[in-house]
Amino acid sequence: MPLTLGVIADDYTGASDLANTLSKEGVRTVQTIGVPDAALALPDADAVVVSLKSRSIPADEAVAVSLAAYEWLKSRGASHILFKVCSTFDSTDAGNIGPVTDALRLATGAAIVPVTPAFPETGRTVYMGHLFVGDVPLNESPLKDHPLNPMTDSDLKRVLARQSAGRVGLVPLKDVAAGADAVTARLEHLALDGRTAAIVDAVFDRDLEAVGVAAAALPLSTGASGLGLGLARALIADGRVLRQASDGAALAAGIGGYAAVVAGSCSKATLEQIAIAEGQMPVLRLSAERLVTHPEAEVAAALDWAKARLASGPVLIAASGAPEQVAEVQARFGRHAAGVAIEHGTAAISEGLVAAGVRRLVLAGGETSGASVDRLKIPAFLVGPEIAPGVPLLRTEGQPGEPMVLALKSGNFGGPDFFAKALTMMGVAV
Repeated sequence: MPLTLGVIADDYTGASDLANTLSKEGVRTVQTIGVPDAALALPDADAVVVSLKSRSIPADEAVAVSLAAYEWLKSRGASHILFKVCSTFDSTDAGNIGPVTDALRLATGAAIVPVTPAFPETGRTVYMGHLFVGDVPLNESPLKDHPLNPMTDSDLKRVLARQSAGRVGLVPLKDVAAGADAVTARLEHLALDGRTAAIVDAVFDRDLEAVGVAAAALPLSTGASGLGLGLARALIADGRVLRQASDGAALAAGIGGYAAVVAGSCSKATLEQIAIAEGQMPVLRLSAERLVTHPEAEVAAALDWAKARLASGPVLIAASGAPEQVAEVQARFGRHAAGVAIEHGTAAISEGLVAAGVRRLVLAGGETSGASVDRLKIPAFLVGPEIAPGVPLLRTEGQPGEPMVLALKSGNFGGPDFFAKALTMMGVAV
């Protein structure tokens, strides 16, 4: 069955967030890990979300893998491509949002690409081209402190223009509030003026619905899960997708094994979640310094600690630290080296936990989730019920051996009790 919507996501937790949004709206959705192998059999779906780990790699590599994902989705008949990025627009002046959007625009033949990371459900809104988190600009919020891609500018026109080969315009809120036809007209005007991308304001879900209708008529859009919501509603409204209720009640049925949480995010939300978990399960805090200087020893010690406790209930292993602690390690060893060490260390721990019998696994942080899923060689997921806004329960698909259930959580997502809630949905007593 041909796809209706093809999604190229620049990290795994963001892909899960988007897949969750589509599934909630009634769109049958499958999430793959990487560009699928031709031999991989996938369930029928109206949308496939191809999860990449391309947010923080060199721009030319991100472009290459994104184009490969586009070719796969095009071969399956996808009529619209969404390049899914983070709702905090995480990227450096070198990319990768701009370079990938530019490359996909040329590949799809799009005259202009609507771009918005707005997702009001999670407090992300765009007004006059500026990204807000709650009631403050992004650069004044705690979310600015991404360890790899710190965001110090809330003006998305400026951010995208610094990365893009083309000129960037704006679809202001007054046009969005006037409806899809006004959005379309503004995009057409900007394209005639030589703009190749346009930041689109959105403050409410109804804004995303108008943007979704306008975007669905184009070959390409770039945005966060809020734009996915708008696209889903547009595709269902015009009959291209038949709404189907998500049936995830049995997703975790029959899956036993141990349970664990691995956290690598340093976001304020994840740090609070770890602090709450300390009253619910054994928690081991890793040394970021030792993950850089003595990674094998630090990983081995963590796994020994976990193996002694798994039979008694879930455990949590965290490489997360406060921003000042992370900054100190980065200053000593370099931002890239510290980030890679934490990714590799948490991925090795995830692999060791699965080898020890863990079949219910919660991963916190985009880089940690991506590195861990890659290490575990999971090809795809069925998308199940929502654990928290933006985070679905996932069951592995196409993987040899016993199936697993996972949650891939972006660092900033979930309430204080997220870990206990996720484990409970996996059938684990906390």
